[in-house]
Amino acid sequence: MDIQLKKKHPLNKYKYHILAAVVIVTLLAYLLIKISGPQRLRYDIDRLEIVEVRQDRFMEYLDVEGIVQPRLTIRLNSYESGTVARIVAEEGSMLKAGDTILVLNNPELLRVIEDERDELAKQQIAHRERQIQMERRTSELQRQNLETTFRMERLSKENEVNREEHQIGITSRAQFELAQDEYHFNRQNTQLLQEQLRHDSLLNTVQTDLMQNDIRREERRFERSRERLDNLIVRAPIDGQLSFIGPILGERVGSGTSIGELKVVDEVKITTRISEFYINRITVGQPATITYQGERFPLRIARVNPEIRDRQFEIDLVFTDNMIDDIRIGRSYRIQIELDQPQDALVIGRGNFFQSTGGQWIFRVNDAGDRAVRIPISIGRQNPRQFEILDGLRSGDRVIITGYDNFGDAQEIILR
Repeated sequence: MDIQLKKKHPLNKYKYHILAAVVIVTLLAYLLIKISGPQRLRYDIDRLEIVEVRQDRFMEYLDVEGIVQPRLTIRLNSYESGTVARIVAEEGSMLKAGDTILVLNNPELLRVIEDERDELAKQQIAHRERQIQMERRTSELQRQNLETTFRMERLSKENEVNREEHQIGITSRAQFELAQDEYHFNRQNTQLLQEQLRHDSLLNTVQTDLMQNDIRREERRFERSRERLDNLIVRAPIDGQLSFIGPILGERVGSGTSIGELKVVDEVKITTRISEFYINRITVGQPATITYQGERFPLRIARVNPEIRDRQFEIDLVFTDNMIDDIRIGRSYRIQIELDQPQDALVIGRGNFFQSTGGQWIFRVNDAGDRAVRIPISIGRQNPRQFEILDGLRSGDRVIITGYDNFGDAQEIILR
């Protein structure tokens, strides 16, 4: 007996195609809804840093790294040329003023000093010989003057006797006049001898002064040469640390050659480099601080070098009060340079959101703490710890400041 078969619906054979089409249409609808609506991203809240916007004291400052250097560095030069015979001080050693650093040897200078010593001895001998000759000539003139004076006294007495004898008629007038002529001649001769003696005394004085000046000049010349000999020993001009020494044993060193450096380690400065962007806001005397082991050490800017290299300029800072006890040359510290006075402002902590958003927007967390929505903001000043908020946020708001590299174009963050 035949069984009557039920007639199938004509669409039954297309049921899988219809099911696939429904799925595709549903998926497309879902995607359209996703595209047209805000983009959401689910993110683990433990991987984010959320901070509160608050009203606080804000101060704009720079946080830079500075290196401790000696406040005074002296370059050591050789005053004389020579060969390094001995190196006394080692690099890094602490020296007192006058301590020997190295000793030079210069045979040519020794020969020059010996020649000048011989020349000085010759000048002294010649001076003594001329002095003896002047003394001898002076003695001879004094003897002649003494004899002439004695004879003049005798003639004066004889002239008085002749005058009396002529008056009483014992001698003739011719004899009296002859005696008078001899008297006047000897008197003039005595005057000339006395004048010659005075001239000789003045001449001896002048010649003695000239010779003594020559001797003193030669002595000074010789002393300068001996000082040059002392300059073969290079000594520390002040107390300090010998940072380095260049020459080696046997090396020829010229006059004026730099042989090393001496650093005054009792006084230090901190040197750092700052972006050229701040060159108009950095001045001498500006305050700064170092925070070390929980203690703040005040500084001030002592020097600003306006020359810009590699888009940076250099400044030096010095301590204004107490100094770090274990400070060392070459050590680095973080320095906070104040750019203005503290002011009340709406601030948030720093985070990597600024690098990703340019400070134009941020994710604000809702009151429930399960969602964060992207909102526009306006940022003003900044320092290494904070941003100043000018618009878009209020005190008490909570915002996400990290993780922005992973958010992409999300408009809303679902926190879990």
